[in-house]
Amino acid sequence: MKTTTSLLILSLLLCFSVYGQNATNEVINTILNGYSVRAYSSEPVSDQDIELIIDCGVKAPSARNTQDWKFTVIKNQDLVGQIVHNATPGNVVIIISGPESAERGMSVNFDCALATENMFIAAQSLGLGARIYTGPIGDVNAKKPDFQIPEGYRAVAALRIGHLDKTVDAVSAASSRKAKAGLVNVVE
Repeated sequence: MKTTTSLLILSLLLCFSVYGQNATNEVINTILNGYSVRAYSSEPVSDQDIELIIDCGVKAPSARNTQDWKFTVIKNQDLVGQIVHNATPGNVVIIISGPESAERGMSVNFDCALATENMFIAAQSLGLGARIYTGPIGDVNAKKPDFQIPEGYRAVAALRIGHLDKTVDAVSAASSRKAKAGLVNVVE
């Protein structure tokens, strides 16, 4: 009985922690508290942080372990501004590209999305702001030489990274989320 009670209390605490967005696991805590940042400071992102974020993208899973993505780090502020219209000096954009000639049925877009998400979470875990963009990708692909997209590849997503504007309240800055009850079907 004592063990059952202890397990019940532990389960309730875990549920409260996860649903209260205050988990003890740092990865889960980063995911639950993350949001797409819109306000950045002009402090530049360090090369060390960029390298670590890229390392996390490289470690993403991919279909058949093909790892067919390429990452292009854009530091040139004129080019950053062509992708992100409200770019702040010091922001960096990483363009995630996949092969143009992917076989039918290959999961290139999904694989690139997994790498993008890994880097998004990595940036936030480093205390940086991040935002994923897919809207400007058509413009990027129309000017691939300007953005130095590798030959035979097409841009799939862009990840903006920068230091957070400390004057913005993260709670009110985040967009509201849909209720989980409307998003989940349980089949027993």
